[in-house]
Amino acid sequence: MADQLYLSLWFPNFRFDTLPATMVSVMRQFALISGEKRVVAASVYPISFTEAPTYQRIYVNDDRAEENLDTSGSIIENAVAEATEQLHDDMAYEFEMRWKLWSPELNPTPINLDIDSDNDIDPEYESAALDTLWKLQPATVRILGFGPQFDDSSFDQNGHIRIDFGLDTPWLAETLEDEQLDEDATKHIQQNVEMLLAFTLSVEKNCGISSRLLWTESGEPLAQKLIDRLQRVN
Repeated sequence: MADQLYLSLWFPNFRFDTLPATMVSVMRQFALISGEKRVVAASVYPISFTEAPTYQRIYVNDDRAEENLDTSGSIIENAVAEATEQLHDDMAYEFEMRWKLWSPELNPTPINLDIDSDNDIDPEYESAALDTLWKLQPATVRILGFGPQFDDSSFDQNGHIRIDFGLDTPWLAETLEDEQLDEDATKHIQQNVEMLLAFTLSVEKNCGISSRLLWTESGEPLAQKLIDRLQRVN
């Protein structure tokens, strides 16, 4: 079953007034790994996530972003500065960014069946029509900074900054049956894992964290889930 994947970060002697600069530092590392240097959306939540956002902005990041100065707000530093202009210790500040991960798709090649024909379908052609294609697809990552009073001081568990990667499907390919987890699939899963590790290690090296935790909502470690998945087909 697919599971939510998170990376929690804690910083030594953390002061809340440094949250904007700290978030910029983490988001820059993500931009270096992903190649996507702009923010997709920003939101500010008061008290807890059950409350409606007090601030939201969605950015235009197509070709107009390079031509229209009005879209310069999606640059990391600008987006963080605007969203955190009113810095309150009972709020959470969320920024959406994107990267591209390998994702499986069934080959849509149709099989033309002639119901009046007595000829059997070529098994090789039928198999080819069901081949799994892998494509680089955009995936949203949410980077959140927590005020010390937000959600009953949940930053103790969530981290001063938490990165929400969404479902762990890109690293496990659970949409595929075990028999479809071939050499090509294993290669692309590995490439997704390398992206995840590269970002994690880049943050550890460059952002001055005191500790980090990569975790899933179920509590089962991603590494163990990946090992179990691969062992089923080896």
